[in-house]
Amino acid sequence: MSAVEHRYEVRSREVRYQGRIFDVVTEEVTMPGGGTAVRDHVRHVGAVAVVALDDAGQVVLVRQYRQPVGRRLWELPAGLTDVSGEDPAVTAARELAEEVDLVAGRLDVLVDLHSSPGFTDELVRVFLARDLAEVPAGQRHARSDEEADLQIVRIDLDEAVGMALGGEVTNAACVAGLLAAARARDAGWSVVRPADAPLPR
Repeated sequence: MSAVEHRYEVRSREVRYQGRIFDVVTEEVTMPGGGTAVRDHVRHVGAVAVVALDDAGQVVLVRQYRQPVGRRLWELPAGLTDVSGEDPAVTAARELAEEVDLVAGRLDVLVDLHSSPGFTDELVRVFLARDLAEVPAGQRHARSDEEADLQIVRIDLDEAVGMALGGEVTNAACVAGLLAAARARDAGWSVVRPADAPLPR
């Protein structure tokens, strides 16, 4: 391994598309050996996901239609961190209430992941929600678009892990969250981080 790591400097940048959730950017970056290379990537606002685990050891999963893959996927309750300045734990609590009508007495951080760093900087923070309670019926969020078709189920955590390992669950944050939750449970919850743990740099 080289004693000095190469510093990848951006020589030029062009924003090819700018949207509410992501931008598409082309950058010219210095490479080891003195040359440069052009790299396209998606700058993303980021997201949170929530492993909501009840007292019976069941996890709440949602089945939601996703247009890019053209089918319904098993996922965790999740949402974008697109509210400027909002703490990710607050975003997670809001998404939990809006998508599956639950509030959590306790939130911890399970895992942080870059969903697909070969083309996007999207960072997903996956929380563990416990001490669950139902949102009162009169305070529930009205769901629209794909969420109006949302299927909500509770599945034993070990069964859900089996679904992930068997290829039934392919959403990256869901797979990572389920595996992390099972590991954290087996470790007596000693490996979880506080809800306000710093995000990766």
